Amino acid sequence: MTHYMIVTTEYKDITVDNSLLRMFVAAPNDQSKNRYPGIILYSDIFQLTGPMVRSCVRLAGYGYVVAAPEIYHRIEPPGRAIPFDDAGRTRGLEDAGNTTAAQFDQDCRAVLDFLAQHSKVAPSKLGAAGFCIGGHLSFRAALQPDVRATVCFYGTGIHNGTLGKDADAGSLQRASDIKGELLMIFGETDPHVPKEARETIRAALQQAGARYRVKLYPAEHAFMRDEGPRYDPECTDLAFADLIHLYRSTFGESSRTIA
Repeated sequence: MTHYMIVTTEYKDITVDNSLLRMFVAAPNDQSKNRYPGIILYSDIFQLTGPMVRSCVRLAGYGYVVAAPEIYHRIEPPGRAIPFDDAGRTRGLEDAGNTTAAQFDQDCRAVLDFLAQHSKVAPSKLGAAGFCIGGHLSFRAALQPDVRATVCFYGTGIHNGTLGKDADAGSLQRASDIKGELLMIFGETDPHVPKEARETIRAALQQAGARYRVKLYPAEHAFMRDEGPRYDPECTDLAFADLIHLYRSTFGESSRTIA
């Protein structure tokens, strides 16, 4: 098995809805013509913070081209990471509340198109993942017909449709549109996605005939964010291994295609 320990990172800008959307892009530092699956990786409400950037680099090191968009580019200036404090939480939630599901979907399509055209991305190998609100956004990404594998880490608002400005974006109602593999990961003590919410999600996915798994860890909300009191290193490593397993089982063990 080949491991890719060294990656390159850069910020790339695209224009969506007459607004500059900045992405953090991490990719294997490979000078050959190898090509890799492309993954859109969504942040939580704080955008591209240190923990988020480190998650991107970690994933890229396994042989993936990872693009993480600034989800509030219509509101915040390029490069703005929101602090992990009460004021930052309020700001992140307000920014979300001023962004519609349709705008999030528009951004998703633009980033997927960027990945599909990237010189290091293999044809027809697109995936998604995300944390918190990004877990919901990655669920929305799974509705795109060319997304083949998606992991939603403690996605908020999926069970009742709440997403940004939309009281009900109808995400679960569209579950039958998901053509790829889906993995839903939750913390058992997450107050934002309690047991009843998880059961609502599971029942809807079952009824829709989706190819999905739900996995629970004995952890709180945001247990994979490596700053703050809720960080659980062991559960993070196990959940990350779940992500890699799904991607490799979908895209291939070596996670690469020779051009």
